Amino acid sequence: MNQLYYGDCLTIMKEMPQASVDLIYLDPPFNSKRAYNAIYKDETGRPLPDQIEAFCDMWEMDQERERAIREMPRQMSAAGLDEAAQLWGALPGVLRARRPDLLAYLSYMAERLLLMRGLLKPKGSIYLHCDPTASHYLKILMDGIWGHENFRNEITWCYKSRPQSKRYFGRKHDTILFYSMGDDYCFNTANVARPLSKATIAKYKLIDKGGRLYRLQGRGITGSPIRSAKDVDAKWEIERPELTVRDYLDEKKGVILEDWWTDVGIINQSAKERLGYSTQKPLALLDRIIAASSNEGDVVFDPFCGCATTLEAAHKLNRRWIGIDIAIHAIKRVARVRLQDRLGLIEGQDFTITGVPRTLEGARDLWRRDPYNFQKWAVEAVEGFVTARKTADRGIDGRLYFEHPKYENLQSLVLEVKGGTRVGISAVRDLRGVLEREGALMAGLIVLENLSEQKLRNFKREMAAAGEIEINGKLYPRMQMRTVAQILEDQLFDTPSPAAQGPRQPVLPGSTTKPIG
Repeated sequence: MNQLYYGDCLTIMKEMPQASVDLIYLDPPFNSKRAYNAIYKDETGRPLPDQIEAFCDMWEMDQERERAIREMPRQMSAAGLDEAAQLWGALPGVLRARRPDLLAYLSYMAERLLLMRGLLKPKGSIYLHCDPTASHYLKILMDGIWGHENFRNEITWCYKSRPQSKRYFGRKHDTILFYSMGDDYCFNTANVARPLSKATIAKYKLIDKGGRLYRLQGRGITGSPIRSAKDVDAKWEIERPELTVRDYLDEKKGVILEDWWTDVGIINQSAKERLGYSTQKPLALLDRIIAASSNEGDVVFDPFCGCATTLEAAHKLNRRWIGIDIAIHAIKRVARVRLQDRLGLIEGQDFTITGVPRTLEGARDLWRRDPYNFQKWAVEAVEGFVTARKTADRGIDGRLYFEHPKYENLQSLVLEVKGGTRVGISAVRDLRGVLEREGALMAGLIVLENLSEQKLRNFKREMAAAGEIEINGKLYPRMQMRTVAQILEDQLFDTPSPAAQGPRQPVLPGSTTKPIG
């Protein structure tokens, strides 16, 4: 069955069967130093303040990256990739001082690319979508991991949009690096060939006894008086047949595409397929790649599936698919809606979603596997917006936004998430400090495990000391707490509208799906 996973592809790929995928397409972060947050808006269309991005494509060195950098040569050598290990060994010395952000990004990509190699079948291929920001460094990694002899194309996808600068030529292309696992790989020329022009077809003037059109040309034999000439006189076939060959029209597959693509444009503002997802790629681009490098029934894998363009293209071309994304809103509010409303697929019947907790044990499992993504899930499960990154968050993991008649701007309930079993009264006191420091009107604490009766009484007493606030004639506790068990039963925080309505999911053409939550 088709699979959609929520989580870090690094973690999920470790559990996937080896040599189980026919084609990989990935459109990962580009190290663009940009923050993508346009998808988070309130019901009026205004961007929400102080939120984490749909994803943040900015990189810095930390302990996790340092560990990955140290471990990478050993992992590559263990996989039999000594050349890749040597290449990687040189990068830290070149980049650490001047480009630590780029080194951090490349270590992130190297970890994941190494796992992807193990997932591809012997006849499989991979297409890595990037841009000039780091494409040259990524090609070095790909040469090492896949082998420079398995490099097939550096595809340049050209597109048009408004000029961005008067100081240099417009940067209007992305790069797609195409590698295979070996010489015997799937490539369907006929699926992606450009049709012959009328002028070319008109050159097939000769007709054989069966009524087939053909051209007569030389065989290219050294020393031949007609060598590789086209449309040679028919007498040569009669007098010297060993020098000629017939080129039949009905055997032509068309003209193979060049490695620069200008016929697929970006998704414009009014396009029906546009979902409002910041890095959405056109369906036609994925149609071409999947048609070229896979067959019906094959498995197409996208480890950064975002708004599910790859999954839609794969489904329409009768391929099976696997998608992963680390942003829960991409899984729940974009990909799932797209699969259901555009393709008519039924969750549980045509595809499954794995990694989004639906039970308390599922939430515990996510906490054990990935505390950071547990935190993100908990915030969005109460229809909040994640504000914390993996670095210090100053006690704020998310916010719930709502309107207040006394304020022009949106107000918020600040959120703190606590996993594990050792949550003490200090968590409540710290959150109250955050409430006062941030000038927020309300604060909420999310805890994974249920509290003992004594601890619960202490928590409630401490929270009650923060008092209440009146909004539109109704009193709300300034501090509130919800357990994961309560959240799974849709017992969300008590706040004014529109916070309880949550972030807006994209509205797809012909959609009948109601907003989740």
